[in-house]
Amino acid sequence: MKNYRKRACVFGLFFLHLFGLSAQKTRGPRPNILWITIEDTSPQFIGAYGNVAVSTPNIDKLAAEGVRFTNAFSTGTVCSPSRSAIITGVKTYKLGTGHHRSAIQLPDYIKGFPFYLQKAGYYTSNNSKTDYNISPSKEFIAETWHESSNKAGWWNRKEGQPFFAVFNFMDSHQSRTMTWSYDKYEKQVLGNLSKEEIVGEEAFDMPPIYHDSPEMRKQMARVYNSLKLTDNKIGDLLEKLEQEHLRDSTIVFFFADHGEGIPRGKTNGIDFGHRVPFVVWFPPMYRHLSPWGATGVVTDELIDFEDLAPTLISLAGGEIPAHLKGRVLMGQKRNKPIEQLFLSNDRSDNGPDLVRSVATKRFFYSRNFMAYEPELRYIRYMEIGEIKQQMRTEFKAGELNDFQESLFAPREPEQLYDIEQDPWQMHNLAKDPKYKSTLNEFRNALKKNVLKDRDVLFLPEFEMAQIAEKQTLYTFREDKKAYPLARIYQAAAYSGFRGEEIAQAQIKMLQDPNKIVRYWAALGLLAQPKAQMQAFKTELQAALQDDYPPVSITSAAILTECFNDQAGVEALKKACTDSNTHLALMALNYLLYVHEPAPFVQTVQTVKQEAKNYNVKAACNDILGKLHLIANDDAHESQ
Repeated sequence: MKNYRKRACVFGLFFLHLFGLSAQKTRGPRPNILWITIEDTSPQFIGAYGNVAVSTPNIDKLAAEGVRFTNAFSTGTVCSPSRSAIITGVKTYKLGTGHHRSAIQLPDYIKGFPFYLQKAGYYTSNNSKTDYNISPSKEFIAETWHESSNKAGWWNRKEGQPFFAVFNFMDSHQSRTMTWSYDKYEKQVLGNLSKEEIVGEEAFDMPPIYHDSPEMRKQMARVYNSLKLTDNKIGDLLEKLEQEHLRDSTIVFFFADHGEGIPRGKTNGIDFGHRVPFVVWFPPMYRHLSPWGATGVVTDELIDFEDLAPTLISLAGGEIPAHLKGRVLMGQKRNKPIEQLFLSNDRSDNGPDLVRSVATKRFFYSRNFMAYEPELRYIRYMEIGEIKQQMRTEFKAGELNDFQESLFAPREPEQLYDIEQDPWQMHNLAKDPKYKSTLNEFRNALKKNVLKDRDVLFLPEFEMAQIAEKQTLYTFREDKKAYPLARIYQAAAYSGFRGEEIAQAQIKMLQDPNKIVRYWAALGLLAQPKAQMQAFKTELQAALQDDYPPVSITSAAILTECFNDQAGVEALKKACTDSNTHLALMALNYLLYVHEPAPFVQTVQTVKQEAKNYNVKAACNDILGKLHLIANDDAHESQ
């Protein structure tokens, strides 16, 4: 009996070994993976997505031979938040990385996803942008990549080792399409294109969200020519892959980090800020991994950057860690498609914001929690662009149509667009009675997701910084006692809506025991019309004495704007000079939306002279620029 069991065990192990070899042979070698990422680009400016004016033959060929996605979205609308979600696979509103360049610390167990590819035997290289909004940056990058530099590539791997290689092309970045001086653009972009390649200023249709003038066409041509240069460099990279006989073993991903880097796109929480071109090209060896088909396929499946990390780890044969909640998009472990995506947009440079959005295949819903700001809010890196300056000039001259003028007005609290019928998002359906049930569905879905995922960015940055001294924001948000998000969201849900009943509810919440609830009450009151606030001066004066600075500073801004209250003016001046960067920036940003900021000029000039923080100085420059006290081409550094 013992001999029988021994023989059975041996035979069992033998067959298991044969089965393992057979499965390995069936699967074949693991794919090489090449990521081509570009900057600040929306799909409507790519040839493969229907633009006949632009020349992007290399991107178009990838799409024609691969799988083109029509519903791919970035999780944020500016670089560092978007990239933090890409590299970790975790949404920014969970990590706390939604605010541009805030350098957030992560729990030790959350790694850059290429770390898990390394564990699976892959060589990982990044050429070369990082900007992950994570601290400590150097240690994080070193653990994530075998090599991250402008010389990095697959060529440094061991013989036969599968690779994951990222190449990021900067040529379509906002600096080229908008904020560089025109002379620098001519040298760095047009100077690297042949005369035949250059797209002329009359060769394209002007997006209807902009005034069609010669000056605006001059600026819009920058988008087309910057993309042409980008496409040329992509062609060079793919040629190198071909020359090294790697094309037949490499899956190629192509996508942009977020939407177009021109006004109303990048930094804005609507479809134009989030939607990106996205293509996956499969060589014949790996076409079986594509659930959509292999060549010349167009899919409307909803995807966002949360899906990339688990998909890549799965392709590499690695183990997906529990904190990754995105979908595996392809291969044997593919997850089923979904019907909704939840996206976010927060502070960019010196311009605060908090927008939460829901995307479906047809609709895009955005909830603006800081509706006192316009879509074209003040952000210094946008203001120095000639196109933004031209738009402000045309606005003052009365040359814009009603929609174009509306971009300079305070936002509606909700925006609902039918993207199939309105691709440029010009017709807000949020107040259309025919879409009332649709609007309620989005409202409820958004609330459910905010509470489920424990969105930590409903805290003011001042509070986040204090918490981060003791623990990570990712772990803090899970403590329901310390962070009563349901109560906070109840207050935030009023913010942006206007009317007497809402104002009275917000005034009542100024007395709430919870400081964050009081903050959201004050922030919501900031969006109320002046006439609506006349009955509440006494309550606001009391809130000026609140021991929580974000409440008192916000109350000071309301008293200044609605009543020209001297105590509010002095409190706001004092806050502008606060040694705490977050409080100073809060006060300065409120000044940008005070109609009479002239009494603050001396204070702002003093703060600018002494400021060491980029965002504080940028806010000062925006205020002084608004008052025409400095030139709009003031020095800047941001990407």
